[in-house]
Amino acid sequence: MLFASSAVLAQSKSITIAAEDDWPPYSSAKADKSGPEGMTPDLVRAIFKTRGIEVKYLVVPFSRCLHLVKTGKVVACFNTSITEENKNEFLWHPTPLFFSGTSIFALSESGAPKQAIKAQELEGQTVGVTAGYTYPAEFRTNPKIKFTEASSDELLLKMLMAKRVKYAVLSSLPGLVRIKNDPKLAGHIALVGELSKDGMWLNFSKSHPEGKDMVAVFESALLDFKSSGAYDKFMNDFYQRLGLPR
Repeated sequence: MLFASSAVLAQSKSITIAAEDDWPPYSSAKADKSGPEGMTPDLVRAIFKTRGIEVKYLVVPFSRCLHLVKTGKVVACFNTSITEENKNEFLWHPTPLFFSGTSIFALSESGAPKQAIKAQELEGQTVGVTAGYTYPAEFRTNPKIKFTEASSDELLLKMLMAKRVKYAVLSSLPGLVRIKNDPKLAGHIALVGELSKDGMWLNFSKSHPEGKDMVAVFESALLDFKSSGAYDKFMNDFYQRLGLPR
């Protein structure tokens, strides 16, 4: 395992990380634009705090988040999954910060619950996805699926309600929270299957002068946070506040 030197830590009391602005409940902009809110900014701040490092956030759209890291304007951003396309563009801590499911949503139907829908059952169907988001490659490149893109998860669910698509594929927890909190969606849309469960990471900058040291610091702090029991307590409290099972 890599550890940053004490000299580096002494000089790194504050770092700036880019936080995506529209992926609740993981990370989104506060209504007053004063910063980010959600699970990831709180969790990352708590983990770095154990090493005496203060985290400042720059809240931006996810595409901008990635660009700022690539150009070294910030040391890292979140929430990012590792793909063939991006695995060599950034520095990655070995341990995922958390796991997020990618699920299939459909309009609710009366009667007995449906069996879980499999990926192959989407072939020949109209399926909505969110532009710019990462999906399992075998799903996104399937030529038999009729894809329709929306600019946001919110618009994607509206398309499903309007029957412009038969299915919508988006991250499980953000989808469930949006549906639960919107009276126009609650009771009308259900999670009917899961495509995958993927790790989420902070992607650290190769060009930022502190990128290499901070990815090592974060990995060490994350492992300690988990072994101390603080990680499980944080997650249990978070899901309890949402009113959803972990």
